[in-house]
Amino acid sequence: MTAVQELGGVQVLVCAAEGEPVAGEQDAVDLLGNAYYLGASWVAVPVERFGAEFFRLRSGVAGGVVQKFAQYRMGLAVVGDVAPHVERSDALRDFVRESNRGLQLWFVADLEELAGRFTG
Repeated sequence: MTAVQELGGVQVLVCAAEGEPVAGEQDAVDLLGNAYYLGASWVAVPVERFGAEFFRLRSGVAGGVVQKFAQYRMGLAVVGDVAPHVERSDALRDFVRESNRGLQLWFVADLEELAGRFTG
């Protein structure tokens, strides 16, 4: 079930693993609208909700989704194991590493790690 949870003092819209895939900018806008309506400042989406195109940086899907979150000043956490995708792409590995250094997009293993990032 998708619901807002407080993680590390931050209101996070935690999306369920089942649900519509995040396949483009309109899907990002839908998540953003829901998060704003519910008072969240971050959205946590399970890795299963992202299609393969999100992890192929050339497709532009990840860039479009992340750009929407940046425009609306809301954080996005991709929750789950991205190792299979990262193993196939040096560019994606670098993208994940750089994203995790920033404040807009994080790739985390689970919600506990996300909460730790907020309090860390």
